[in-house]
Amino acid sequence: MGASFDTKKIFNRFAIIYAIFLAIGLIAIGRIIYLQYITKDKVTLKDIYREEVLQPSRGSILSYDGKPLAVSIPMYELYWDASLAPDSSFDKGLDELSRGLALIFKTKSAAQYKEELLVARGREAVGNKEKKVNKYKKIGNRKVDFGELEKIRALPIFNLGKFTGGLITKESNNRINPYGTLANRTIGFVAGGNSGTGIEFDYDYRLRGEEGMRTIHRTPGDIWIPVNGGKHIPAKDGLDIRTTIDVQIQEAAETALRNKLEEDDVFKGGTVVVMDVKTGAIRGIANMYKRKDGTFGEDYNYAIQHPTEPGSTLKLAALMALLEDGHITLDTQVDAGNGEWKYFRAKITDTKKGGYGMLSAKEAFAKSSNIAFAKMVIDAYESNPSMYTDRLHNMKLFEKLGLDIGNERGAYVTTPDDPGWSPVTLASLGYGYATTLTPLHTLTFYNAVANGGKMVRPYFIEDFEKDGIVYERHETEVIIGSICSKSTLEAAKEALRAVVTEGTAMKYNDERYQIAGKTGTARIAMEGGGYEDKNGYRRHQASFAGYFPADNPKYSCIVVMYTGDTKGNFYGGTWAAPIFKEVADKIFTSHPEWEAPIQADGLIPTDNPSIASGRAAYMHDPVMMMPMAQKPRSMKDEGWVKVPNHTREVCDIAALDIEPGVIPDVCGMGLKDAIYLLENEGYKVTFKGSGRVYSQSPEAGDSLVRKKNITLHLK
Repeated sequence: MGASFDTKKIFNRFAIIYAIFLAIGLIAIGRIIYLQYITKDKVTLKDIYREEVLQPSRGSILSYDGKPLAVSIPMYELYWDASLAPDSSFDKGLDELSRGLALIFKTKSAAQYKEELLVARGREAVGNKEKKVNKYKKIGNRKVDFGELEKIRALPIFNLGKFTGGLITKESNNRINPYGTLANRTIGFVAGGNSGTGIEFDYDYRLRGEEGMRTIHRTPGDIWIPVNGGKHIPAKDGLDIRTTIDVQIQEAAETALRNKLEEDDVFKGGTVVVMDVKTGAIRGIANMYKRKDGTFGEDYNYAIQHPTEPGSTLKLAALMALLEDGHITLDTQVDAGNGEWKYFRAKITDTKKGGYGMLSAKEAFAKSSNIAFAKMVIDAYESNPSMYTDRLHNMKLFEKLGLDIGNERGAYVTTPDDPGWSPVTLASLGYGYATTLTPLHTLTFYNAVANGGKMVRPYFIEDFEKDGIVYERHETEVIIGSICSKSTLEAAKEALRAVVTEGTAMKYNDERYQIAGKTGTARIAMEGGGYEDKNGYRRHQASFAGYFPADNPKYSCIVVMYTGDTKGNFYGGTWAAPIFKEVADKIFTSHPEWEAPIQADGLIPTDNPSIASGRAAYMHDPVMMMPMAQKPRSMKDEGWVKVPNHTREVCDIAALDIEPGVIPDVCGMGLKDAIYLLENEGYKVTFKGSGRVYSQSPEAGDSLVRKKNITLHLK
């Protein structure tokens, strides 16, 4: 019987299949329409390709000898794609990974990290539902540096690499100051809203560099990678800025100023500036301002933003004007009287009870007599006061400095054309009032005297560079070739030296090197006008400006300290001069640019220094740098060395033999080295006295059982 076909049944089956495929097609088309035109999650080219901004590295701010004052270091945020690691690798490495993260971040236990990683992996059940795998689980509570990142990358699971282990890093640059708050105000910062201070802000456009760009695309694993042959504009890193700051001088200035300010609660703040005489480079600039909690920090730049009436430091300008115009010599006699002198409505006083009587102009300067200088200026310029103010302007005392960092405040002198001029004004100008100067203006003037009359512009930036290649270098700028005649200059230098040898700063005269300068004491105008309120409270500034060594000046320096309201008196010779001297001493004992090393007080110079025995690796470089009549042999590759014979002619250094079971010779060593050596040989150590080891018991060469005691005697 032949096969028979049920045509209707076959047709129905095809119709069902057709309907199914049609339904699938319609669903697919609907899905496409939904994704493209209805849903907010529609896929576009932007979901596959995008342009990534490449951030440049911010340039560093360096000291003049290349030490980093402000640098950007890469920091990394860490995320984990928990879906990538194979189960076998995850299970095997989970415990060790958890322990490693706990050790590095130190905020959670290994058990807590393990639980978090399991949850991110989707292993922990919540009710009846499994949590989804977390592709972007944040790792740790903070950013990590490169060293920490390398440790984390070496941990199990993460060491499988980005595409298998799943560790994702997001890099950013953090700005750090390796020397903490040193030169904080000068270095400055950049804040949002186009605000900031210091070099960071003024030269942000040079430091920040230029952003780059590249095209990236998304891979099936949701990882974005660069497109080969795509658009790529590399970022241009910022330039490094080499400043004029000397770290040692800066630290000395800040330390000396802060310590002195903290001696009396009345002080509100102060500044110290050290300048290279020949070039105008600022080697140190400290600005201390008292905060609400009583501590001092660099919150205000007194040096370039705080003009005040300088007081007696401006007597140098008065002396030079009188000398230059031929009105006096240093031997000219002037009657300072009994300490009080009335001129029109003003009462001018000197600090010495009973007054100075008859003085030479040089003595009047050294002892800082207000009466003498008021009288000399009035006698010389009363008939033509403009001649005096013109002379001050000709010496460029009030010249705008045009600094290479911002927010400079100007200087001002009252002239006969001003509405506030009176006969008393001329007398006030003679001893440092009726004019305002910033400390840096005053220092620039003193520096010109030290520099043979040549006034140079102060500056803070040595050069702009990248990878050690200089792109732009600062050249010394001369404001005026000579502020006065040679004879006036020599007389001014003689008078400045007399302040230290026989005047108000004679306490700080030093036979090792000569200082020249001038003390200054001035009252600061109160908010309501005048120099004293109704309750008798006043404000003072104590200052000292000068240079050293006086016979061949290398550095000039100014110190100014400001008080709050007080009924006491504060003098430059008592408060500012000690800071000047401390900074000068630090420079002389730590800088090698002078012809001969400066010896501490009371020490007789020797041809060779006294050297302690010890570890050769630590001693070699310092010893080779010391000034010696005869250099010792190289000891760089030795272990322990001894200096058995020290004379003025030769410095002998010999290897120290160390034999097991034999007590080594530690005489001549410092205590730290002696204990280290003996304890590493197995002995116990006790000691008496202080200084270097001069004897030991038992003596070197004896045999002694390990763990037995050795006593060291120090002196």
